[in-house]
Amino acid sequence: MMRHLSQQHAVTLVSFVRVDDRPEYVEHLAQFCRAVHTVPMVRSTARNLRAGLKGLLTGLPMVIARDDTPAMTALLRRLVQETPFDLIHADQLSMAAWAQLAAKAAPTDQITPTTHPPSTRDDSFAPFALRALRAPSRVRGPNAPRLLLDEHNAIYKLTERMAAESQGLRRWITQREARAFRRYEADMVRRFDAILTVSNEDRGLLLDLFAEPERSQQAAKFTTIPICVDPTTQTMIDERGMMNAETPPDSAFIVHPSSFRPPTILHLGTMFWPPNVAGVLWFAREVLPLIWQQAPEARFVVVGKNPPPEVQALAADPRIEVTGYVADPQPYLQATGVFVVPLHSGGGMRVKILDAWLWGLPIVSTPIGAEGIELVDGENILLAADAASFADAALRLLTDAALNQRLRLAGRRWVEQRYAWQVVYRRVDALLG
Repeated sequence: MMRHLSQQHAVTLVSFVRVDDRPEYVEHLAQFCRAVHTVPMVRSTARNLRAGLKGLLTGLPMVIARDDTPAMTALLRRLVQETPFDLIHADQLSMAAWAQLAAKAAPTDQITPTTHPPSTRDDSFAPFALRALRAPSRVRGPNAPRLLLDEHNAIYKLTERMAAESQGLRRWITQREARAFRRYEADMVRRFDAILTVSNEDRGLLLDLFAEPERSQQAAKFTTIPICVDPTTQTMIDERGMMNAETPPDSAFIVHPSSFRPPTILHLGTMFWPPNVAGVLWFAREVLPLIWQQAPEARFVVVGKNPPPEVQALAADPRIEVTGYVADPQPYLQATGVFVVPLHSGGGMRVKILDAWLWGLPIVSTPIGAEGIELVDGENILLAADAASFADAALRLLTDAALNQRLRLAGRRWVEQRYAWQVVYRRVDALLG
């Protein structure tokens, strides 16, 4: 998205960074931006406990209250005072309140009294998101920045799905978070001038937060633009390495499952994201034993940052490898006979499916794992909802050379035609004007 926006606009990026984010990551983004500003993201058990208490006292989602950071507040206030921005683009719901505070601090903003009863509380110590929600409604001045919220997920629905899979205290906490997100997400949608969603499913879920006639009023603000990839920078992969980018797809290498010895199944994704953790555990405990009945030598490789102890424990079986973060996934991609997306909760789009198509890998996914993505089951992906059908689909790809090859080539063609940013992101231009 920033590549596209930078072609016609001067982009200033403000982002949180984690302790293990490296300077070269920021340097890479700087080539698309007029300026890049970062604020360290602080995480600790004590901070999580304080966020839980703040959430209970204020009604905010705990994960939103956790990111209250004075350094981010000060940075945004300084930037909007220094530069007359035309648009403030909040990427994902977690940044929505920061966009609201930046807009409030912009000198060109005009405000009218809030429609809510005025608060008599001292907000100086309130979480930043609560201060944003208590801020008066905005009336656009002639030079005031427009506000755009890019909703990668319907977070309330994702949290509801996670709650359905949880038990005990975790279930109670997640249910509480889902209720808080329903209120918070609806409030934030109301406060933005335009909303981007990555799928029509998410658009519908977010509009479900409103009853008529407000639903119709909010619907006019929505535009669906999927997450995209860049086919010009990534060629297909075979077991020998990178395919020549100029080779016509229909005359590409022939991959035979017997080339992969032992047969290798790959999951790739950040392993601190709860839906990924739950999906990997389900696959390892419910699906792999069925695969091993017919292919006992099959290996399962889990590649992704910060796997929790329960995922690391899977490597007690020598046929399972848990790598953690890897700087270069190419060796694992080259050895892959099947790419799996075993998710049972989530929202938005799974970019890993677009990446796997781009790499030319055959995919098996649950229906929820592929939600929000245009696809043709049986032609460019295999969908399977339960353990038995998921194992069967993976085994088919490990043993049927023609099917394996067909999905590789069809997936690559599909992502080039439907999800190339050079074509799809032109829709953003009409939105921004």
